Amino acid sequence: MQAEQFTDDAVLGGRLILRQPRTGHRVGHDAILLAAATEANGAGHAVELGAGVGAAGLALAQRVSGLTATLVEIDPSLGALAEHNAARNGLAGRVQVAVLNVAGPDSAFANQGMQIGSAGCVLMNPPFNDRARQNVSPDPQRRLAHAGSGDTLAKWVERAAWLLAPSGVLTLIWRADGLGDVLSPLGIGGIGGIGVLPVYPRPDAAAIRILVRGVKGSRAPLSLAGGLTLNDANARPTAEAEAILRGGESLRWPG
Repeated sequence: MQAEQFTDDAVLGGRLILRQPRTGHRVGHDAILLAAATEANGAGHAVELGAGVGAAGLALAQRVSGLTATLVEIDPSLGALAEHNAARNGLAGRVQVAVLNVAGPDSAFANQGMQIGSAGCVLMNPPFNDRARQNVSPDPQRRLAHAGSGDTLAKWVERAAWLLAPSGVLTLIWRADGLGDVLSPLGIGGIGGIGVLPVYPRPDAAAIRILVRGVKGSRAPLSLAGGLTLNDANARPTAEAEAILRGGESLRWPG
């Protein structure tokens, strides 16, 4: 791509500067909410699946000092941008990028230094539109980021479960109307202790996203958190949303 095909954008109130394609899939609230909802240990290792230009994984590494992370992205051009963004934000020493298919063989992940049970946490924003049931973007990068097949989520959960150490934590963001689609593959993957946190655009509206947290091997029951409202009745960002999206604060789960 030529230089004019990119933009350099400040997120998290300027804490991160991200280079991304001018057209196609663009970084939005979802990536920052996903990072904020991910609990990580500064001595541990995180893996982001479907990293794009690295927004969520880099936001997490920026927040959690000492954390190392691997950003997994299938598109080589986006993977190159993720590497650029890690270096530009002073995180190249703790963050590496692996150009891989999430549904690829275990050996491909092992060759990139990711062994079974090696991650303390996995975060992911899987493609949540089904190509067979919904209209998809004509733009190839947006289509790759947003649309998958009917078994895409199950394959991503399977990979996350393979990566996670016992009691490791998976965090994902999904369409709110797809909650039922999420719970079944998590159970099959051995992810329990599920927590669900709805994200509302405003106080009088239905949720548009859900953040989902689960623990490998947990038998704890499902819990529903109070939720996050992005804007107030006057369409102004709420204080809680501002603290997360611009202030870089974490989104705390109950319990």
